[in-house]
Amino acid sequence: MHAIVIREPGGADVLEWTRVPDPEPGPGEVLIEVAASAVNRADVMQRMGFYPPPPGAPPYPGLEVSGRVAGLGAGVTGIGVGEEVCALLAGGGYAERVAVPASQVLPVPRGVDVVDAAGLPEVACTVWSNVVVLGGLRAGETLLVHGGGSGIGTFAIQLAKARGARVVTTVGGPEKAARCRELGADATVNYREEDFVDSGPYDVILDLIGAKYLARNVEALATGGRLMVIGLQGGAKAELDIGKLLRKRALVHATTLRSRPLEEKAEIVAGVREHVWPLLESGDVRPVIDRRFPMADAARAHELLEESGHVGKILLTV
Repeated sequence: MHAIVIREPGGADVLEWTRVPDPEPGPGEVLIEVAASAVNRADVMQRMGFYPPPPGAPPYPGLEVSGRVAGLGAGVTGIGVGEEVCALLAGGGYAERVAVPASQVLPVPRGVDVVDAAGLPEVACTVWSNVVVLGGLRAGETLLVHGGGSGIGTFAIQLAKARGARVVTTVGGPEKAARCRELGADATVNYREEDFVDSGPYDVILDLIGAKYLARNVEALATGGRLMVIGLQGGAKAELDIGKLLRKRALVHATTLRSRPLEEKAEIVAGVREHVWPLLESGDVRPVIDRRFPMADAARAHELLEESGHVGKILLTV
């Protein structure tokens, strides 16, 4: 088969579509003939040499795919060859085929195109596990989503609104603000001109920035608020005012998804299937796709992601 390999750490031009060995499904695994994968910030970090795949994962980038089941490993039940599925991966999505634990495979939601479904597993699992399971967002509470135009942001807006929350999001300009309001955001904050603290307080904050926003995020939390840190685009080290956390009885929780044990991923995927998939099938939540590129043009897709001019997900199709 063919896959995107990273020749060496560097810019987008180090990505190369080349022939590699075919994967074989091991016990408990499903082999997927890939229709599409999605581009995530983690893929860019891996390409640059800062985010290696966990042990045992394929070396190729790609944390989610959609496609059709091409084979089953020993012990797999409840999934049939030929079924349209999407899956959460530890790596290897930028390829024609990938083997993945059956517990991380989801059916393509009814009414969603099989290609567009490639943009669902990573965002659905990230938002569900952080905003709802760990963050405990309830109806009537207010969620702040940093980077509302991102894949995570566009999904978080919709899921939170579907669950009865008020949503505020930071954006970089009026076009992204308009798109976020179309998806259900109650208010937007242009981070180039405004301070998101002024629009608070917030019960839950979903943050992709990290150190740069830490102090202001804590300032913006409501009493009993929960700050969920899922990215480090603004650095990894900052000073934390524990006294302010104590006075607010607030929580700071940092998580990653890729390196979690299989059992935890399986639990998250099961929760997504039970609680999020019905919202996709009813149309209350939908995939937001900005652009599609052929898999061989992964370098162009990475450049677009790094420019941050997109809204929603960028897909790579086979």
